[in-house]
Amino acid sequence: MLETTLTQLERLIDDLLQQNRAQQESITRLEAELSQLRDDNDTLQLTNMEQEEQLSGTLQRLQAMLQRSAEGAAATV
Repeated sequence: MLETTLTQLERLIDDLLQQNRAQQESITRLEAELSQLRDDNDTLQLTNMEQEEQLSGTLQRLQAMLQRSAEGAAATV
């Protein structure tokens, strides 16, 4: 009976160690994926900020053109 119990314990310990290794591998993989996703997010945020700046500049130029156009139209009336 003791031998059977010890054998079962050995098997359980081996199973737990194998599960632990598998979980450690999953954690390592997930950490790498998280790091990549954070880098991607940072890149996207920077790109978004650059596009917002470009759009702001474009908007200012369009508003200035509209204002000049309105001033020109008012001057001819």
